[in-house]
Amino acid sequence: MVLFHRAAKPLSALAAVCALALGSAPALADTALLNVSYDVAREFYKDINPAFAAEWKKATGETVTINQSHGGSSKQARSVIDGLEASVVTMNQSNDIDILADHGLVPADWAKRLPYHSAPFYSTMVFLVRKGNPKQIRQWDDLGKPGIKVVVPNPKTSGNGRYTYLSAWGSVIKKGGSEAQARDLVTRIFKNVPVLDAGGRAATTTFTQRQIGDVLVTFENEVQLVRKEFGDNFEVVYPSIAILAESPVSIVDKVVDRRGIRKQATAYLQFLYSEHGQEIAAKHFLRPRSETVAKKYAANFKPITLFTIDDVFGGWRAAQKKHFDDGGEFDRIFQSKK
Repeated sequence: MVLFHRAAKPLSALAAVCALALGSAPALADTALLNVSYDVAREFYKDINPAFAAEWKKATGETVTINQSHGGSSKQARSVIDGLEASVVTMNQSNDIDILADHGLVPADWAKRLPYHSAPFYSTMVFLVRKGNPKQIRQWDDLGKPGIKVVVPNPKTSGNGRYTYLSAWGSVIKKGGSEAQARDLVTRIFKNVPVLDAGGRAATTTFTQRQIGDVLVTFENEVQLVRKEFGDNFEVVYPSIAILAESPVSIVDKVVDRRGIRKQATAYLQFLYSEHGQEIAAKHFLRPRSETVAKKYAANFKPITLFTIDDVFGGWRAAQKKHFDDGGEFDRIFQSKK
């Protein structure tokens, strides 16, 4: 089946928070937020930040500056644990916010605070190939064929890499294959990986600028942006099935409460669900939750059969433990490559 999500009703929470702010503070000092995010979200948040700041200024009179930090999703989560003063985290997998909950930085039920498990948009994994698709790469099985060089970031440090790994594994299971067959495909794919970059943007650079590899596996929004930048040098290939890649968000409670910026940080995340925020997401090829925006930008998104982490792996925590923790499936697969 082709999986799409019903849209949340337009949120009025931003307006409500703005009203509270206006009612509680006759004069507002400037505020700075730090958004700690994943590697390939730079351009999106460069457009989100001024749009939110303008609306917040109009509603409250307060100037808000949003600073950005980007890197591999799991690496970014570790930086927050180690002391990076994130006001909000905007990741590409819930596992990298769950680990913040494990360290007491956000509550265990953080995903219940905003609609769609606190994921305002979603994506999936697709293939970027060179013009003409000379190796005729169409499906996940093709990535494991001899002579195919696959560019993908390290699943130990990058959510992008994890989603690629899990997409390949799940593609076998959803077609009725066994765990052994899934392991075999993923093993063959990673034997075809010439270099494991730490994050998705580094992998994109390896493929597009260093001219390494026959195929880049990355988020749908990333490959579309590459095509916009590099024109006809590349083609996008959609496999018949792939994983649902949600982009969860959360305020970092310990930071925002210590700095007294909870209302601004909360409103920033709520803005992502607004029609304005959803439209910016769609323009950046992130699949919106709003049905209105999804219909308006339908041409940006090819229908694709999607499966979830829960469907195949029993959730992110189970997938992390089995596949990506030290000594897990990925470590064994990667050791067999040597």
